Amino acid sequence: MYVRHAIHRLALAIVLVASCAQVSAQSYPEHPVKIITPFAAGGPADIYARFIGARLQEALGQTFVVDNRPGAGSVIGTDAAAKSTPDGYTLLLMSNAQTVNESLVPNKPYALMRDFVPVAPVNYSDLVLVVNPSVAANNLGDLIKLAKSKPGKLNYASSGPGTPYHMAGELFKSMAGLDIVHVPYKGVTPALTDLLGGQVQLVFAVVPAALPLMQTNKLRALGVTSAKRTSLAPELPTIAESLPGFEVIGWYGVLAPTGTPADVVTRLNAAVIAALKIPELRERFVALGADPLGTTPQVFSHFIRTELVKWGKAVKDSGARVE
Repeated sequence: MYVRHAIHRLALAIVLVASCAQVSAQSYPEHPVKIITPFAAGGPADIYARFIGARLQEALGQTFVVDNRPGAGSVIGTDAAAKSTPDGYTLLLMSNAQTVNESLVPNKPYALMRDFVPVAPVNYSDLVLVVNPSVAANNLGDLIKLAKSKPGKLNYASSGPGTPYHMAGELFKSMAGLDIVHVPYKGVTPALTDLLGGQVQLVFAVVPAALPLMQTNKLRALGVTSAKRTSLAPELPTIAESLPGFEVIGWYGVLAPTGTPADVVTRLNAAVIAALKIPELRERFVALGADPLGTTPQVFSHFIRTELVKWGKAVKDSGARVE
């Protein structure tokens, strides 16, 4: 008798919890939602977070506030999001910098796939390898030969450790068997400025930032980092055409702290995907050199895990580290 009553009470409790979760998801959000962006205001992550937040606000009828928390290569903001209450009212706009940091920053206070659940990817961007015109290389093969003939003499700039620009250089260095030196900057703009001045010899940059300099012959482009040629400069070969298997894209996505109700994650995922189908948003992304993404949390999770493996190997093979 006691066991039967206990089972009945347990079953009733399960039904009540399920009912409460359903009601919670249906009424979500009931107050403002915070999107932590672990990068500086005014940068691509901030811009994308505000675009997405504005559309989610329209779709879900509640305010979405962008909270910029830069520092330590995105670790500070990511940690703050990991430690937040898992109720759907704090989200994280992540980039592939976080997948790199899993290997590059071993003593982080969080673990990406332990402390977060994927909501939806947002977009991705191609990068382009550009060199100063004084560099005696008209194509990727020339650059590889030049670098091998002058080990440790060529410098490549990036916008900082762990960024896509840094890791594109490390992957290139590793796959081509080169000895080139990383010079980190506090942003891609000063990196390109010193490239123009000849202080560094090569840079991986987003296509829209480098395109005007390429078109005026102030920089020479040698290839794009995506698997396919970019529509912004279709004449440029991919690096993979000379270095098979090479692929780097910059991408962004939305995560929530582990424990966030599944129904809330599902609702957010649907809202993000719907936002990415809005023509105005797609046009804005394309103008910034980004292609909209959008898929299920499960597919996004698989993609993140693939990136973790890829960049873990790249960090190990290249010996990259945070100074």
